[in-house]
Amino acid sequence: MVPPSLHSHLRAGQVIPALPLALKRSRRWDEPHQRALVRYYLDAGAGGLAVGVHSTQFAIRDPHISLYTPILRLAAETATAWLSATPRTLTPTRAQRQPRPFALIAGLCGRTPQALDEARTARSLGYHAGLLSLGTWSALADTEKKILAHCCAIAREIPLIGFYLQPAVGGRVFSYKFWRAFVDIPELVAVKIAPFNRYRTLDVVRAVLTSGRDDVALYTGNDDNILADLLTPFTFAGRTRHIDGGLLGQWGVWTHAAVRLFADLKRARRRPRLDATWLDRNAALTDANSAVFDAGHNFAGCLPGIHETLRRQGLLTTIACLDPREKLSPGQSAEITRVARAYPWLVDDTFVAANLARWLA
Repeated sequence: MVPPSLHSHLRAGQVIPALPLALKRSRRWDEPHQRALVRYYLDAGAGGLAVGVHSTQFAIRDPHISLYTPILRLAAETATAWLSATPRTLTPTRAQRQPRPFALIAGLCGRTPQALDEARTARSLGYHAGLLSLGTWSALADTEKKILAHCCAIAREIPLIGFYLQPAVGGRVFSYKFWRAFVDIPELVAVKIAPFNRYRTLDVVRAVLTSGRDDVALYTGNDDNILADLLTPFTFAGRTRHIDGGLLGQWGVWTHAAVRLFADLKRARRRPRLDATWLDRNAALTDANSAVFDAGHNFAGCLPGIHETLRRQGLLTTIACLDPREKLSPGQSAEITRVARAYPWLVDDTFVAANLARWLA
């Protein structure tokens, strides 16, 4: 049974960053900076956190590294403690004594035995939902019916968030029929839509709207079209909805600015007419994402780009990844500098500088 509060929290629309992995130059885990990152996202106003996903690096599951459970535990414990702490600079009111809603989401991947094991681990650590990657289900023998059975099995262990991943980074194309059946999984709470393709994005939105389910949240993962996704009213079967929020690697950087921007956007989409300046903002955010995620080199420097952005703020000490071959692409650092200067409203350097010492304490 899925708690109604989880449905309502996700449907209300949240900024949900994907947690990067904090490493030292030796490529050993940097726990103090990992905790600081979690505290940063909480204080920035994020409504949840995705842990054990692509930004956290899939290699944490390697038996020789074995960081999947430790990082899920650290993130959950840090979030719980930080949310429960009384603000030091304010006289607490009754509202402040109650931790605000926050969704802990665990990345789940692999074939059914692995994904089940990860789901049970996440549930035991207090995670509210599992974001299920289907990247390993790409063989010709893996029919949509077989994959759907896999998804149903995982959903019986933990409330499920579906994930439509772009083929360029390991996803596969699914039919509208698959998504329509997928939406009927009782334990489904949301779908992250990240195929980087308008036709496939519409397939998921249409499946949810035609199902009649109002309790399944829609979250964009289309980093190339974030604001347009969130501003568009989609109408199918006589029902109109917006994509509720974003579960994004892009929102793992400059998160405080992203929360402010999303709050403005929510107000804008309640108005009868949309200001055309939002199209300019959408293009700017896409440009910024192109630099951080290294779209010019087919996303080869995606993880180092995230790390470099956070390193410049002091939230990480290095851009090292578990795979030493993952490095910034030629010219990527200059591109990150360019977009940060071009779009200062996307950047939260002042906020980070004012709070970094407290997060690292």
